[in-house]
Amino acid sequence: MSDTIRKYKDYVMTGFMKQVVPLVVEKASGAVITDVSGREYLDCFAGISVVNAGHGNPEVIAAAKKQLDKLVHCASYIYHSQPTADLAEKIAHIAPPGLSKTFFGNGGAEAIEGALKLARLYTGKHEFVSLHASFHGRSWGTLSITGNQGRKKRGGPYASGVAFAPAPYAYRSLWPNDSEECGRQCARALDDAIRFATSGDVAAFIAEPVMGEGGIIIPPKNYFREVKKVLDQHGILFIADEVQSGFARTGKMFAYEHYGVDPDILVTAKGIADGFPLSAFTTRPEIAAAYKPGDHLSTFGGNPVSCAAALANIEFMLRENLPAKAADTGKHVLGKLRDLQKSNPLIGDVRGLGLMIGVELVKDENKTPATAEADAIRESLFRQGVLVGVGGVYGNVIRFQPPLVIAREQVERAIDAFAAALQEVIQPSPA
Repeated sequence: MSDTIRKYKDYVMTGFMKQVVPLVVEKASGAVITDVSGREYLDCFAGISVVNAGHGNPEVIAAAKKQLDKLVHCASYIYHSQPTADLAEKIAHIAPPGLSKTFFGNGGAEAIEGALKLARLYTGKHEFVSLHASFHGRSWGTLSITGNQGRKKRGGPYASGVAFAPAPYAYRSLWPNDSEECGRQCARALDDAIRFATSGDVAAFIAEPVMGEGGIIIPPKNYFREVKKVLDQHGILFIADEVQSGFARTGKMFAYEHYGVDPDILVTAKGIADGFPLSAFTTRPEIAAAYKPGDHLSTFGGNPVSCAAALANIEFMLRENLPAKAADTGKHVLGKLRDLQKSNPLIGDVRGLGLMIGVELVKDENKTPATAEADAIRESLFRQGVLVGVGGVYGNVIRFQPPLVIAREQVERAIDAFAAALQEVIQPSPA
């Protein structure tokens, strides 16, 4: 046992983890992580979809170092900070039309909670509607709107005033071969949830445009258009949780762009600063104005170093056209994985947008989740030097979410390793 792993065991709280991967990371660059022994691993998870512009992106690091020499912290909501102002301006230019006011926090859960509070203050209403299979964070408030029992065990009771509607999960719906009908019916179910499971005092509907922790669930193309009709009828705001799907991950700068519907509040984190801690929610000026003195604050929110890194990160993404690169590489990966699906009955579904890709594993034609097999495949890939995630409500979805700068030859290596892992699990070697 390495000294670092021993110290984790003795001093770091990890009881909430099913397993901490026995990898001590020494350094990382691009899509490659190197451990303390010098072994390299191909990172196809990007630190849970964070380092979209690559580990150690030189431009992001240079911007952060330059800012470090000038100012680390100044309480950016008490005083003015130039990087904070510049980043807010940049986000206003890339956010949905009219969304020009941003609040900065430190992590996704903080940003979600701030957005929920703002929606309540603006509308004067108090309830929320979320989706089955959703995930919005691990704080008490964000777990209250998370539609996944596995993430909520032993933490309740949670907040009242939250209703849940069926997720637009076509593969496990009654309409697996008709995504448009799935979209219509799930939007209709949302209307039913509002009418029958709330008191009619709903401030906002919150949804991930691509449901990450739920298993990379891609809503049908018509879903959010149908949903917007329902929300407008009831006078309900739409909060888009783009904590995981934002910043070029899905082949667009933000995933909502795939659906032709703009949110009222856009929540971002993870990929915003390429690994530096930062989160944000962005909205229209009239909604932002609902905050009055004393309503909200964040001591470290808008940190100058993180904001400088985020600004360089966004400029890199735009100049290098990372959304288009993610779309192109993702299309290639999806094609390769679907070819594997034809000869591997363990693969039930392959889905994704850009480089946010999920492979759902099943045991049989009844779509029985192949949870143990997913864990075994991740272990096999780890032994081969490839890092992936495993998620989904049933823990049976292999998640491919590499840095968007991943090279084509690295992609091919990952796919070959996945094919080998599949064979190893389907036809294990004799003991």
